[in-house]
Amino acid sequence: MDGVRVGNRVIGAQAPVTVGWENLPKVEGGPVKQFVFTWFQPAVLFALIAFWYYAPNSIAKASTAIAIGIGFKVLLLALEWVSPRHDSWRLTWKEFATDLFYVGLGYTLLRTVDVYIGDGAVIEAVQNAFDWEKLAWFAGLPLLLQAFLISFIFDFGQYWMHRGMHNWYPLWLTHAPHHYITQLNINKGAVGNPIELFLIGLGVGGFFDFLPRAALLAGTFGLAVATYQHINVRFNTPRWWRFLFNTTEHHSVHHSQDYEASRSNYSGTWIIIDRMFGTCVDGEAELLGMEGGRRMSIREAMTYPFTHGWQRIRERYGRRPDWSAIPAE
Repeated sequence: MDGVRVGNRVIGAQAPVTVGWENLPKVEGGPVKQFVFTWFQPAVLFALIAFWYYAPNSIAKASTAIAIGIGFKVLLLALEWVSPRHDSWRLTWKEFATDLFYVGLGYTLLRTVDVYIGDGAVIEAVQNAFDWEKLAWFAGLPLLLQAFLISFIFDFGQYWMHRGMHNWYPLWLTHAPHHYITQLNINKGAVGNPIELFLIGLGVGGFFDFLPRAALLAGTFGLAVATYQHINVRFNTPRWWRFLFNTTEHHSVHHSQDYEASRSNYSGTWIIIDRMFGTCVDGEAELLGMEGGRRMSIREAMTYPFTHGWQRIRERYGRRPDWSAIPAE
């Protein structure tokens, strides 16, 4: 397998990766289906932006955002049966039950922990010690510009956290279980070790609690863009969308069984950040996972950072552990 050269790297030498948008399959079907699956993503994004921009204060609150988010994921789950990207990714009852465990973990344990030691707790401590009148100029910016800046700054931080997880062994130990998923479905973003899910959720969004409308609009970008990372739906994505935003295609490359491909497309929402730092690969992959597509059990995912970390220390017993860049596969 020769692979394709992208910049200074060869992509697809270890596992199949389709590089280049022109080489990807299109949505099959009549003109109505073609229209819907071409403009669905932009239509949802603009509709949600309009909703949060004009919604009265009695509605524009976090509980409404949670309800919309759950409803949107149910809709995307239905679309996975209408226009699947790959039949090999079709959701099975075993996969669905496993995903529900991780989703439940996120809505219960991780939320409880985040209240006490998450970014919210840290930000609250900083807020009490900072003169926020110095940031009054930010509140004077146009609302949509505020929302864009909040979203972009948060994703910029996530980009470097995610990239660090692939380049520093202690962080890789927490992130590795997420790379054992062998298909993309609507809830696969919740699959992983709780420590990794906690770390990847750290951000600066809480600093903007004094701008609730802007924060809700910023969250719209995450809901209406980042949610598509882990879905099994084929879209005829508009060119401008895939240039700016992360897509299912981009994220499937990141989860590829090919090592070099997996070290690309780190951003959560704004793929243009990857373009800025030379880590973007446009394309898609069907064969996902590690160790040839071995599916990791829940038990192993929960203990992986500790068992493998201890094993690494034992291998170097008597010497200082080498926490340099990961061997990742």
